[in-house]
Amino acid sequence: MSGGRPKVPNRPPDALTRFDTDVQRYTDRVWRIHRTAGPHVTGWSAPRIFGPVPSMRFDPHPEGPPTLHPGIGVLYATTDIATAAAEVFQRTRLIDTTTGAPYLTGWRPTRPLHLLDLSSTWALRNGAAYAVASAQRPVCRAWARRIHDSFDDLDGLAAPSTMTGAVNIVLWERAADSMPAAPDFTRPLTHPTVWEVLRRVANRIGYRMQ
Repeated sequence: MSGGRPKVPNRPPDALTRFDTDVQRYTDRVWRIHRTAGPHVTGWSAPRIFGPVPSMRFDPHPEGPPTLHPGIGVLYATTDIATAAAEVFQRTRLIDTTTGAPYLTGWRPTRPLHLLDLSSTWALRNGAAYAVASAQRPVCRAWARRIHDSFDDLDGLAAPSTMTGAVNIVLWERAADSMPAAPDFTRPLTHPTVWEVLRRVANRIGYRMQ
């Protein structure tokens, strides 16, 4: 049954609450696909302090035109390579292995990441619903800002991917001290091993490759 109240309000409540069980301690490998050439490139472990970017879902930067916000940053990653590819190339559904010289990078955090689990009942208890992770992007960003500002002990979010349903890892600037000096794995998408992995991923998720 549906009523007049939206499942995910445009503005989250002023006071958010949480249980200890809403926080996931994540210690496994994290993956991301990122550009290494072109404008506005950052290092594999560097949070992006420019924002909020309209196309991104969980930027915690203050509402307004995108600009630099020193001290507030975000880095988007995933728990598996297929989801990384599905997310990064979702607009065209073409895994482009050359533009921007993209790399596949994986690492393990040097300490447990403390992530608010958006697949738990947390959203329901705070006036929203499970759909908080798949609402319109401006709504998601409003919730991300409020979470970021409300819980300074969180490193970010564990949010179900709207593309694959697997887990996206959204890291904020507070996760900087969890980054190793070097990743476990980093190769260009054109590397033969990475190419073959992505070819299989593309077949599985229905994307093209070039």
